[in-house]
Amino acid sequence: MQLFLDTTDIGLLKELTATGLVDGVTTNPTLIAKSGRPMLEVIAEICELVEGPVSAEVAATTAEGMLAEGARLSQIAPNVVVKVPLTREGLIATAEFAVQGIATNVTLCFSAAQALLAAKAGASYISPFIGRLDDYGAEGMGLIQEIRAIYDNYGFDTEILAASIRTPAHVTAAALAGADCATIPPTVFADLFKHPLTEKGLEQFLSDWAKTGQSIL
Repeated sequence: MQLFLDTTDIGLLKELTATGLVDGVTTNPTLIAKSGRPMLEVIAEICELVEGPVSAEVAATTAEGMLAEGARLSQIAPNVVVKVPLTREGLIATAEFAVQGIATNVTLCFSAAQALLAAKAGASYISPFIGRLDDYGAEGMGLIQEIRAIYDNYGFDTEILAASIRTPAHVTAAALAGADCATIPPTVFADLFKHPLTEKGLEQFLSDWAKTGQSIL
């Protein structure tokens, strides 16, 4: 499963991409607003750091407006993926982007029926929001499983990008459910490395090694 970072923090991206484990980046209007910087500038800088897909979201609500904004965003770098909302207008734009060869990430998906429409429109990625569904008492991972079954039934190429990830357990569950990718906050990415037994075991190994008085170099 591919791991994307959901952030516009350039400092964190530089630090975390150094692990070699970051496959892409997603952004949204909220993250851009928090950065306090011009959107086009931020996306361009992220694309210089990350070779994989970088999602940049349109702000327009009409298909015409989305197509105009998406065309501009796609010019920033070859790895830009135009992010559009899962609305009627958004899917009309998605279908046209597919004809133009522009990659899309259809976001704010909350049902398997929506995911089916996005795939039929030619979306490159579909982003089901797991955490937000859980907040409303629904089963977020169940949605991933439903989408996986539908896409496999009909051979859709659209990749399932699990979004609104809150914990490492969400990442594991998304992988088990068949998601192709997950976009996660930097804090959750950092937590993926951790386990108390790993830390305890390492502490014991280092203590025992120190007692030998040896050096490998």
